[in-house]
Amino acid sequence: MYHTKATLGSRIFDVANYIILTLCGLATLLPFIYIVAVSFAPLDQVLQGGLILWPKEFVLSAYETIFSNSSFIRSLWVTVLLTVIGTTTNILFTALMAYPLAKKTLKGRSVIMFLVLFTMLFSGGMIPTYMIVKWTGLINTIWSMILPTAISAFNLIIMKNFFQSIPGEIEESARIDGCSHFGVLFRIVVPLSMPAIATFTLFYSVTHWNQFFAAIIYIHDTDMWPIQVLLRQMIIIGSTTEFQSVDAGEIQVLPTTIKMAAIVVATVPILIVYPFLQKHFAKGVMLGSVKG
Repeated sequence: MYHTKATLGSRIFDVANYIILTLCGLATLLPFIYIVAVSFAPLDQVLQGGLILWPKEFVLSAYETIFSNSSFIRSLWVTVLLTVIGTTTNILFTALMAYPLAKKTLKGRSVIMFLVLFTMLFSGGMIPTYMIVKWTGLINTIWSMILPTAISAFNLIIMKNFFQSIPGEIEESARIDGCSHFGVLFRIVVPLSMPAIATFTLFYSVTHWNQFFAAIIYIHDTDMWPIQVLLRQMIIIGSTTEFQSVDAGEIQVLPTTIKMAAIVVATVPILIVYPFLQKHFAKGVMLGSVKG
């Protein structure tokens, strides 16, 4: 193999890229390190001010406070249920719609695809959507944050293209062996499409875990708040009913350490999931987007 010698200009370009990317990485990572450090730092050290990247003393008082709070635990549980049920619903509905659309013999396929593409450009709007959710009795239920966005048009198109890339001979062999359409989908197509499934699982799960806007609109019961809505109460407003304390008749703002600990608890779980799906991420998106 022949190796071309790097020129001075290309070396300078590489060094500049490394420096810029390192600075961008630090700009992204340092705020999170600061949040984690403050969550473990004693309150008096935080009140002294200054940048804390490594606490002088590690304490767990902030985490003990939030995990002993029923409101926080309830919101965390609602978010876990929302993520699990919502992601399962999204993947199931997307696969069930993408599979028939991947068949060129489907009658009315072009009309359905036009309607799918139309939803990417136009929507009914916030008020009509709210009225539909209200009339169907979904207000103050977890389904109000799942069913209105059960299928993403963009993810549907990519999954359809991925299904089309699977050789038709494999499905024909399964049909000869007696498999039904559902049997072919769940026994043949889905196992062969795990890179795409894993990619969309990550997309949908992150969306549900960070659910905020739909919860603000459709959830009026504080017991059904996801964790992101509770964080908004804790950080922006500064207090919640359970966390507030009264001193001389006035409500005290939450200590910074408790806010930071809540942010860490709400962020870390979804970060843990990503490494397990990362190897499928690029492959799933690229295969589904370039083949059709």
